[in-house]
Amino acid sequence: MGSRASSLLRDEEIDDIKKETGFSHSQITRLYSRFTSLDKGENGTLSREDFQRIPELAINPLGDRIINAFFPENEDQVNFRGFMRTLAHFRPIEESDKNKSPQLPEPLNSRNNKLLFAFRLYDLDKDDKISREELLQVLRMMVGVNISDEQLGSIADRTIQEADQDGDYSISFMEFQKVTGEEGADGRESVRGVGITMT
Repeated sequence: MGSRASSLLRDEEIDDIKKETGFSHSQITRLYSRFTSLDKGENGTLSREDFQRIPELAINPLGDRIINAFFPENEDQVNFRGFMRTLAHFRPIEESDKNKSPQLPEPLNSRNNKLLFAFRLYDLDKDDKISREELLQVLRMMVGVNISDEQLGSIADRTIQEADQDGDYSISFMEFQKVTGEEGADGRESVRGVGITMT
């Protein structure tokens, strides 16, 4: 996309991003402006360091995990389209999204994709399951020293006991989906016992 001075989003790029992410034209242009303001290298991509300058991520206990979610495996830069794909997971589910044709790809902000995104925040070693140690590590990030290790261990054990259906003392994505329960009345997903709410 080039430097800030020479690049503007073309209408066809905006249309493609709208179709893929569900964001409106005005949301895309506003997020593009934010993206370019974060792009300190003015090369059309963001680095992890660019994300770390965002105050809300800097103070978020899961900030590093969220930042990592923007970067594909073995990549250290993300372009605007990749940035938008990740942000789409945080977009609220709308009625029009729920009634899409089964022939169309599942929206990035579908319940299933939101849960997969949340699951990956916990699956630190990317082995497609959440172990007790991974759960403890993320819980420590979230609560710091406000809860004792013994209490955190109890929370982790209870969460795994509640979710683990195949007896491997870890949580698979299918088990994670089941333990999250149904969508709340306000349209938010709540992951019980592990402290994540996504709109």
